Amino acid sequence: MAEQALSNENMVAEGFSGIAQDWSDEKQAFQVPWGKAMMWIFLLSDTFIFSCFLTGYMHVRMNTTIAWPNPSEVFALTVFGAHIPLILIAIMTFILISSSGTMAMAVNFGYRKNRKVTAALIAATALFGLSFVGMQAFEWSKLIEEGVRPWGNPMGAAQFGSAFFMITGFHGMHVSIGVIYLSIIAFKVYRGDYDKKDNYEAVEIAGLYWHFVDLVWVFIFAFFYLW
Repeated sequence: MAEQALSNENMVAEGFSGIAQDWSDEKQAFQVPWGKAMMWIFLLSDTFIFSCFLTGYMHVRMNTTIAWPNPSEVFALTVFGAHIPLILIAIMTFILISSSGTMAMAVNFGYRKNRKVTAALIAATALFGLSFVGMQAFEWSKLIEEGVRPWGNPMGAAQFGSAFFMITGFHGMHVSIGVIYLSIIAFKVYRGDYDKKDNYEAVEIAGLYWHFVDLVWVFIFAFFYLW
């Protein structure tokens, strides 16, 4: 009798009433938690946006009739009298790659339920991100001082300014949001919120976002600064 009653409960009516019944049931559409699935969907949509930006940049660069500025010269810094190309960009890249390492360790220690180490590693990741944003602000101010604008560029093709500010600005916005996001997660971890739930899944979801931001920078570094 119990098995028959259970089977009757699992039966879905035909037609539109069956669709309504099916959608109103507490069923999991994906074999992953909703938070992680939604983050993957968001990152997929963001991938399309960054791909459009980089594709548009490459098309403009290959078809411009005016010489494109040499990134090694534009982004060079003079350190102790030596003119070093891309030194700031190299440091920024090293910082973001290092932050991926601390974030990966944070996820690892999160699943071990090591609250203090997890919070410390997430906070370290956020600090790496904050230093990256600070360096990017310095880079922007330097180019603006040299006359580069979204609508013009005294060093060559005018499209250089619009491509630079659009791509690096959009990525920098993601890093800034990530710093705030990680700071909130680190605070909640340290406070013990996830120990109460016995679930550190939020740390892994934050890690997905941060690794994506780091990966996008690798493509920006390769196509914009090294090309």
